[in-house]
Amino acid sequence: MSRPVSRVLTLLELLQSGGVRTVAELADRLGVGERTVRRYVDHLVDLDVPVESVRGRYGGYRLAPGHRMPPLMLTDDEALAVLLGLVAGRRTGITAAAGTAGETAAAKVRRVLPERLRDRLDAVLDSLTFTTAPTGSAAPDAAVLLPVADAVRHHRPLAIRYTGGSGAGSGSGSGGSRSGRSGSGERTVYPYGLVAHAGRWYVTGRDLSVGADRTFRLDRIHGARVLPGTFEPPPGPGPAERVLTALATAPYRHEVTVQVRGTAEEIRARLPRSVAVVAAADDDGDGGEGGEGGGWCRVEIRAERLDWLPGLLASLDRPFVVERPDELRGLVADLAGRLMDAARGTAPPRD
Repeated sequence: MSRPVSRVLTLLELLQSGGVRTVAELADRLGVGERTVRRYVDHLVDLDVPVESVRGRYGGYRLAPGHRMPPLMLTDDEALAVLLGLVAGRRTGITAAAGTAGETAAAKVRRVLPERLRDRLDAVLDSLTFTTAPTGSAAPDAAVLLPVADAVRHHRPLAIRYTGGSGAGSGSGSGGSRSGRSGSGERTVYPYGLVAHAGRWYVTGRDLSVGADRTFRLDRIHGARVLPGTFEPPPGPGPAERVLTALATAPYRHEVTVQVRGTAEEIRARLPRSVAVVAAADDDGDGGEGGEGGGWCRVEIRAERLDWLPGLLASLDRPFVVERPDELRGLVADLAGRLMDAARGTAPPRD
């Protein structure tokens, strides 16, 4: 590659790093005069790269938003970061791209890499294994994600069409993944925030059609558009806490209440917020940090099945009392019996 062409590409790489670059700074980095820098900028403009001139004492050149992406210049570390990010996003289901967009994007990056770097990156990707199974794809469509994000950022109302887990147009405190208010057609939401959790995207906000806060899964939103006007987000918990609380309090088959000895902070460290709601036993449910000095906390869990709860409660390694349901007490007793048999080295009775 000739030196002038190489320097023009280096100039593009410098501009892509962001911000305004003075002519003197660019001349120093490229090892040329300021007049040559201006000539190189003209070359980029001729190639439809959107370079704009900034006047004033701290003026210079910067890349302006254009109608198409300019040639992308990546260092070795940046290329590795991009490819690993695409791979990780696809594995966790968090990549917000429909169909095979993540795979085609990775292929385009690999295709323009020098052979030396491409072989090294392929070695990383070919030798990389994961300890968890791939997450089922629940990535939202860009046509949904972008307007939702715009509404969140500018505090604007949002009109959405939503389908709940049952297939009906619905929304609930759990994002419609379980039974909730049924309905059809478009609804208006004041979106508080976007949250990515466990391979899914959620938007939480005020559903004006029911006058209550709701959480919606983005992969179940089939249309979203920003409406005129603005709103003021309420004080209180942030979007992530709202989503986790909504998931923990979703309507399931069983509603479990257990008293556990310890502080709320200690118990929350062992029970994810998306699984349980923890509050001091003498609280009104605001999640306070009571239970100091060996007090008790109330733990509420929603579950479709109860068979996994005895093991979970035992793993807390703290005294607990099951308030409801009665069926759970029997399952805890069965587990206790099996543990006693294991400790004594006796075989369980045969059926």
